[in-house]
Amino acid sequence: MIEQHTQENINRAVLVGLSAHSLPREENATDETMEELCALLETAGGICAGSVLQNRDAPDPRTFIGEGKTEQVKELVRNAGADLVIFDNALSPSQQRALTEELGVQVMDRSALILDIFAQRARTREGRLQVELAQYQYLLPRLTGMWGHLVRQTASGGKSPIGTRGPGETQLETDRRHIRRKITKLQEELEQVRRVRATQRQRREKNEVPVVAIVGYTNAGKSTLLNRLTGADIPANNRLFDTLDTTTRTLEISDTCTVLLSDTVGFIRKLPHHLVEAFKATLEELTYADLLLHVIDASNPQWREQAEVVEQLIAGLGAGETPRIDVFNKCDRYTGDILPHGEEIVALSARTGQGVEDLLKKIGARLDAGARRVVLHIPYEQGGLVDLLHREAKVERVEYGETIEVEAVCTPVQLGRLREYIVSGWTPPKEFWEE
Repeated sequence: MIEQHTQENINRAVLVGLSAHSLPREENATDETMEELCALLETAGGICAGSVLQNRDAPDPRTFIGEGKTEQVKELVRNAGADLVIFDNALSPSQQRALTEELGVQVMDRSALILDIFAQRARTREGRLQVELAQYQYLLPRLTGMWGHLVRQTASGGKSPIGTRGPGETQLETDRRHIRRKITKLQEELEQVRRVRATQRQRREKNEVPVVAIVGYTNAGKSTLLNRLTGADIPANNRLFDTLDTTTRTLEISDTCTVLLSDTVGFIRKLPHHLVEAFKATLEELTYADLLLHVIDASNPQWREQAEVVEQLIAGLGAGETPRIDVFNKCDRYTGDILPHGEEIVALSARTGQGVEDLLKKIGARLDAGARRVVLHIPYEQGGLVDLLHREAKVERVEYGETIEVEAVCTPVQLGRLREYIVSGWTPPKEFWEE
């Protein structure tokens, strides 16, 4: 009985988009962005009951789409039995309120829908903190709209209707203060997360472990690629925003090159600015990465537009200069004539494994910092060097005989420091006067 009741309560939504000459290209709704909005709705657990795409010179200040189109949407809502209207464009608080009054059902925009999906998907404490912060930042400017009618009525002094003197504005200010306090507290908690990340990062840098970050449009196959490369068991489903919480795994590129591979939240067109801000604790890993793998869904006809969105967000996060490899995933479903190719491009299928070896070679070529597997004979009176190697190198074998024999993978810095104890695996480079 409970399941049947849940089924009956699935939201039926009418999707609305506006394409206006006065709006920037990236803010306009198109057939493609409306399809994406429908996919977002399904991800959130709703059903599309109808779709309206309006063209006009400029948005209507009050209803965004104009009075005539608002009536058409209202009729569609009634006929389709919808209980929700979702706009592909960003709505101002006053427009959202006016449309809710006109249409008689809840009205939300793309940002609110994405926030709702993020709230459903976040699993870790960090993920939940970030989503909660973004939700409060989205809500704060909309409080004025929610209480605006009471504020206006109160402003007229003694002539205000009975029951509207004071409480409206008082409630508004109370809510504002409460939300600002919550935002401050969440920001402090996320700052603590950043500090922990910074400590972990310093430890990695000390150990000279390179970091590879996987980025890309949502549903491009980032988690599937991470699973393929590292044998991780991260859920990889064919739906938008399936991964919100960053996952980091160790990847052995070769016997002398080990990297940390991090999966990140997927990007999407019109990603809310405050959502990017909230997720900076996670996304700042991109700016410290040694290499980015930009995963592109080669099977999607819109892959160029999607890649451009990701490039813009990477640049906005300050990682525009980070070296990268473009990974064209799902090449087994590519419909073009010639697969993308080039020195910094790999075409592969994370699902079947095709092309993965080529990617590993390119990562190794980029990140092989000259580490070597060597054998050292360390005198017992220098035993502290064994502890140093355990802390800063990759020790694979220690045997005690006439000396302490250690087999380890060492970086160039460690090789230079311990050169007098190395007996095999590395020869010190000659200075120019020795040649």
